[in-house]
Amino acid sequence: MDLRYTPEEIAFRDELRRFFRTEIPAEIRRKVSEGRKLAREDYITCQRILHAKGLSAPNWPVEWGGQDWSPVQRYIFTEEIQACAVPQPLSFNINMVGPVIATFGSEAQKKRFLPPTATLDIWWAQGFSEPGAGSDLASLKTSARREGDHFIVNGQKTWTTLGQYADWIFCLVRTDPAAKKQQGISFLLIDLKTPGITIRPIITIDGGHEVNEVFFDEVKVPAENLVGELNKGWDYAKFLLSNERIGIARIGLTKERLARVKRLAQETPAGEGTVWDDPDFRRRLAWSEIELKALEITQMRVVAAQRTKAADKPDPSSSILKIKGSELQQQATQLLVEVAGPYALPRPDRDEEGLNLPSVGPEWADAAAPLFFNFRKVSIYGGSNEIQRNIIAKAFLGL
Repeated sequence: MDLRYTPEEIAFRDELRRFFRTEIPAEIRRKVSEGRKLAREDYITCQRILHAKGLSAPNWPVEWGGQDWSPVQRYIFTEEIQACAVPQPLSFNINMVGPVIATFGSEAQKKRFLPPTATLDIWWAQGFSEPGAGSDLASLKTSARREGDHFIVNGQKTWTTLGQYADWIFCLVRTDPAAKKQQGISFLLIDLKTPGITIRPIITIDGGHEVNEVFFDEVKVPAENLVGELNKGWDYAKFLLSNERIGIARIGLTKERLARVKRLAQETPAGEGTVWDDPDFRRRLAWSEIELKALEITQMRVVAAQRTKAADKPDPSSSILKIKGSELQQQATQLLVEVAGPYALPRPDRDEEGLNLPSVGPEWADAAAPLFFNFRKVSIYGGSNEIQRNIIAKAFLGL
């Protein structure tokens, strides 16, 4: 198996790299590199720049703005956009609901939703997880009963990422309570301005407002917003989740972050020298780089194999990539905290009079601890690492 890029693929990579580094605002790229929170307008700005280049929805059908790329080109795109610290097109729009609508939606739904979904004129949120129905998603209880030309939705969704910015939410709802768990579930598109919807913030351990609870109380949803067939939502959810895991190893992101850790370690004083002078720190950083290179080669083997495998079949190798990728992302944030040292300790942003407090150390160190805490989640979302190990055991070991 030849894992080298062809001259054409190298030219494709170099053009993407040039575009990302020159056309995306440097300040937004700096925020991504430092792990700082992006504003709603930051996401919109970047997605519209990418859309103008035909890069906001490359995995969609060509007729709706996608690119007829090979598996290698898709991999290069994901690798480079992460390595260049560019915000990726909003996953809820591009990797989740967009492909579902393009594949299973009516022509009217495609024309209505796909163009504004690609440009972020509609910001989507994901309404899947519920209290008691996270990893066991099929246990969801949010209900939708048909009344004439509408569904009436009642229930609760949780861990709704960036829901405070969203215009619409795509939801799994139970439309047949008498059916078995995986059956009787439907896929609804719901306008978040509809009366009866309440969004409440969940403040996470890093002090940020990234996730939310969403409550539905007798919410009227037009029946035309049902995607596909009634009670077939579980099939669409499985299709969506396979798209969610695209690039979930985040190799490019971890490459960029480890390179930054190395640079900062060489600049940050420690004792009579710098953090870089600590041989144990250098050993652990080198081991992370070796593991990342091994993961990259594994990823490229999976991509190369896609040339001969059916594109619509889930590949259990993605579970290996997800496990190791999330572990390396967490290792990188831990090394960054070690470089920051005591300056990574959380502190108030404002004094008693509400005035902004200056950094007590290097400004980049302020984000180190929140980033470390935030990245504890990566081994859970997209299918927890425990579930991924079960998939590997069944697929490769026959257990």
